[in-house]
Order: sequence, then C-alpha cells, then structure tokens
Amino acid sequence: MSTALQFPSEHTLGFAPKPGLSMRDFKRIAERGFGDGSNNYAHSMAWFEGKLYVGTTRQNLCMLRLQMAYKTMPFYTWPVECPETLEGLDRTDRCAQIWCYDPISSQWEMVFRSPLIKGDGGRMVAREMGYRSMVILQGESDPKPALYIAAWSPGSAPGGHILRTYDGRMFECVTRTGILEQPLSTTRSLTAFDGRMFFSPTARRAADRPGGQQNTAGMPYIFESRDPAAQNWTIVNEAGFGDPGNLGIFSLVADEERLYAGTFNLAGLQVWASDCHGNPPYKWHKILDQGAGRGALNQMVMSIFRFKDGVYVGTGIQGGGNDRVNKVGPAAAELIRINSDDSWDLIVGEPRDVDGKRREPLSGLRAGFGNFFNGYMWTLEAHDGWLYAGTNDWSVMLRWSTLREAPRKVAQYFNLVGPEFIVANASGAELWRSRDGENWMPVNRRGFNNPYNLGIRNLVSTPYGLFVGTANFFGPRVAVQHGSEWVYEDNPRGGLEIWLGNNGAAA
Repeated sequence: MSTALQFPSEHTLGFAPKPGLSMRDFKRIAERGFGDGSNNYAHSMAWFEGKLYVGTTRQNLCMLRLQMAYKTMPFYTWPVECPETLEGLDRTDRCAQIWCYDPISSQWEMVFRSPLIKGDGGRMVAREMGYRSMVILQGESDPKPALYIAAWSPGSAPGGHILRTYDGRMFECVTRTGILEQPLSTTRSLTAFDGRMFFSPTARRAADRPGGQQNTAGMPYIFESRDPAAQNWTIVNEAGFGDPGNLGIFSLVADEERLYAGTFNLAGLQVWASDCHGNPPYKWHKILDQGAGRGALNQMVMSIFRFKDGVYVGTGIQGGGNDRVNKVGPAAAELIRINSDDSWDLIVGEPRDVDGKRREPLSGLRAGFGNFFNGYMWTLEAHDGWLYAGTNDWSVMLRWSTLREAPRKVAQYFNLVGPEFIVANASGAELWRSRDGENWMPVNRRGFNNPYNLGIRNLVSTPYGLFVGTANFFGPRVAVQHGSEWVYEDNPRGGLEIWLGNNGAAA
C-alpha cells in the first residue's frame, strides 16, 4: 500500500513535474452569484472559443423545500428565505442564466437568460431554471463545433431540451421540449464520443413538485445522436443494463476507446463500458458492481474522469451524503480507480474485504478524504498533469439543524462541540490534487474561505489556468439566529463563486 501523501520524486517520475496549484495561486473572479444570490450553482462550465461559459441553476434550496422528503427536515428554520408554495416559487425570478468570462479583458457578461413562457395553469414561468451540462460537438449538420447545453426546466414548464450556440451569443433550442417527447426536465451528462452525443435522462418533469425525484427519471437508458439538431435519438443500452436496481444512468465519460456509464443503484452503484461499435443497442461490459463492495453507501457515480491510465470514479449518496428518501446514509464519499485491465483500486475510502481480497485505500485516506461531511466526490479534472477532485461538504447545515434524527452519540458530540465551532473551523467544500492518482494533498479545505461554498461543482482546465465553480445556495437571504429567534437577512457570502488558479505554468 502507498504511504499517504508521499509525493513521488522527480527521479521516480523521470522528469520534473509542473507544480500543482495551492491556495495562494487562486483568485476569486466572480462572487455572490454574479451579483444575484439566487444564482446558486455553477451547474455547468465549458471552455469554448477562448472563453469560459458558466450555466447557473437558481434557488436550489427553495426547490428542495417543496419536495416531500425535505418538508420534515430537522431544522429549527429553513436555511434560506423561500416562498411557501410552488406557485409562489414560480412567481419569483427562476430564469437561469449563462455567463461568459473573457480572460483577456477579465470581464464577465451575461450572454443568455431563460425566457418566460406559459406553464401549468397559464401562469408565466421560467422556461429553464438551470443549465446542468455542457459539451462541445460538431454534429453532422453543424458547420463547425458548437457548444451544446442541457436545460433544466421547472416542474410547471413543458419540459427540458438542449440549446446550441456557435458563437456564444446566439442560443437556440435544437430539440423539442422533453427532448424525447417524454415528461423529462433535464439530463445531467451530455458527452461527446466518436462523433456522437450521448446523454441519459436525469429527472422527470415533476422533479420539483412534492415527492418529485431530481436524480432519476424512470428511464435508465443512454441515448445517442450524430446530429442532435435532427432530433434523431437512439437507445444504446438495455434498460438499466438489464438490472432493475439501476434506477438511472447518472454519469458518463469517454476516452479514446470506450464510453463509460455510472449508475444510481440503491444496492450500490455500477460502472459499465462499451466501445459503441456496430448497431445499437451496443454490447456493454460491467466493471463495478454493488458499490465496489460497499453497497448502498456508494449509491451513485457522482463524477467519473479519465486520468493517465485509469478511470477515476467519485461516489456519493444523494442529498449531500444522506438520502432521506431511501434512508441511506449519512456517509462520506469514496474515490475508486478503474485500471486498463478493468481491475479496480480503492484510492480514498473505507477498508473492506471484497470477493476474498482485502481492499485498503492506496492514499491512506478514509472516505471523504478523512472528512465525514464530504458526502460527494462531486467533480474531477486534470490540469497541468495533476488530477484535481472537488467535494461537497454539508457541515454548514448543522447551523440550522435540531439534530433530532442524529444517533445519540453523534448528537452528544455536536452538542458538546457546538455547530458554530464546526462551521467556523471545518465547513466548506474541499479541493484536493494528486500527481499520480494515489497520493493526495489538499489545495483548500474551507470552501475557499467561505463556509457557504458547500460544493466544488465544476472544474475546467484551460490555457489560462484551472477554473473552479462552486455550489452555494445560501443567497440572497439566509436565516440568522438572534437569541431565540431566527430572522432572514441579506447574505453577502451567498450565491455561487468562480475562482481561477494559475501558478504561472499556463500560457
């Protein structure tokens, strides 16, 4: 087993590695949701035509409040100010936005904003409340590569679709609402492979209604098209890969040879791969099963990324690491590596015996990089020869929690230490890096010094550095305790942030 956090020598590597990024190399280039705290998530990001594009999702925590599983959350009060009903929420500004950053001028510009349309009952609603995925592809009818964006529609709107832009200024819908003439609200992973676009439905149209599901659509299929604008989509796998426990295909990634698919499964995630040759449905090969021997505590593939000779799989449990719908968790996330021969290694996680073989984390780090509150390995990206991993850390939620559902010993500990001590000293998403995929070191463990940055939602490598987009749904107004009363006040630290890391190694 590797010794934790021992960096390989230059002699071992055979060359002098470029230095990885540290906190001093980062600067914040956007804050407070681009001046609007309702921009909660940097939900999608892409480098296109020499500029960074960021798609926002708005009012995430207000949306969750209206789901049945969250109505009885053990909170003293709801953390952010929200309307009481879906109709009230629809009357607020839920129109998602796309922002563009020009690194030459260091200027931001909002290049697109969702229009209002007639929704259920004839009332005007946002056509899109979020942009959940971006990919660059030149389809068969495209004169040049285009940026495609998966739109997330509110439950009271007609349904999700895919947008396209050639120049980053003009955006058009290239698919019908619902994409497949189904009551779909969004897809999570637009992925390009071998001249085709792939996606899997993530949520049904009723996602933000009471009892709705935002991570499963009841359609565990992957769809492909060589020309998304032609709206000719083909199913490329058997439903759930033949396993009814696969409730959804949650993450996709491609390398030069194969497409990899990670599932959502209450018995534990699965990872499948296919070269996508021949006629669909293609032949798929299962690589991981039963949450890599951890079962339900590795419920879903939150992130998946190719780095050097391995495919890295970041796990999680929906709900930030505690699935109240299915009573799974809380538990911290793991990082697993799939090797070129389809064997796998536990990189960050809990030691266990799997199929008669002892599995120890090669990094020496337990689940969540040793932090119980890291419920997701949310995003992975390579930059200047280093692999970076961003987490979701839900500990800031302790500020409003009654702990009535916590195990007795856990409640005793938190009551002894106090939630404000934890928030002040440990809250905020974490960013880690590794040169070899096994030895990891922290870049920042405090949400870039903002405890409300509970998630590193996206990482994008560019010639100008590594861009980091956060999830921060504590704006524009957050609940603050004054004595025995809770009052909603403006939160200058709420809303997504964008950070840029550059140590001089990039152009």
